[in-house]
Amino acid sequence: KLKLAFLMDKHDTVGIDCVAMCVNDIICAGAKPLVFLDYIAVGRNYPEKVASIVAGVAEGCVQAGCALVGGETAEMPGFYPEDEYDLAGFAVGAVDKSKILDMNTVQAGDAIIGLASSGVHSNGFSLVRKVFDLEHADLGAYADRLGKPLGEVLLTPTKIYVKPILRLLSKVQVKSISHITGGGFYENIPRAIPDGFDAVIDRQAVEVLPIFRLIQEVGGISERDMFNTFNMGVGMCMAVSKETADAAIKALNDAGEKAFVIGEVVEGDEGVILC
Repeated sequence: KLKLAFLMDKHDTVGIDCVAMCVNDIICAGAKPLVFLDYIAVGRNYPEKVASIVAGVAEGCVQAGCALVGGETAEMPGFYPEDEYDLAGFAVGAVDKSKILDMNTVQAGDAIIGLASSGVHSNGFSLVRKVFDLEHADLGAYADRLGKPLGEVLLTPTKIYVKPILRLLSKVQVKSISHITGGGFYENIPRAIPDGFDAVIDRQAVEVLPIFRLIQEVGGISERDMFNTFNMGVGMCMAVSKETADAAIKALNDAGEKAFVIGEVVEGDEGVILC
């Protein structure tokens, strides 16, 4: 995704992505992110560009409710091209031991709730770059199917789910949470379901975003590979008892999130079944 930021010369959003990929993982344990630190490596230190990058990191921390307590900037001429950089970071969170989410409480009949994503988020961009040949694409051209320029849609920051999920955890028993990142549905949802159970996902319940339909059509990609690479419009999944699903969705909707039941847990050993 950084490559896209270079191409568009827009650097104030990738910091949000960096924070999001850390804090969205932390919340899967039921923990509250406390602090974040960043690391920026540049080929040449352009102060305004670095300030823009850090502004994105700070915005991500605001959205996550954690503190940006420090960081490191390394100028490495000859290692990075002058106009490029790398960005990394890590977060620390905390949760009472008794409140750590335990996927072993998941059982057959539990509902799987999906939270809407804001777009491609922060994984699958090697494939995205190849499909659209981004280095030679007109990223600023308006795309009718997307309602925005392609570059703008692809650079949309990863959604940070920390605050609404923390609010949900205070109201409803959530059994497990999975952050849908690299590996899509097939590799991430099973991490939140114990052995001996499958997640049956209702394909029609997943509200696939237009950008994913476009990627699939332009790239000639199979449905399974799409769901094994991208979030497809669902950035987080959680397992709750069927009896509390409506209350969970209401709590998430009240917090400003779009949430919907996308499947259920059944006995089995396939992991994820898309039907």
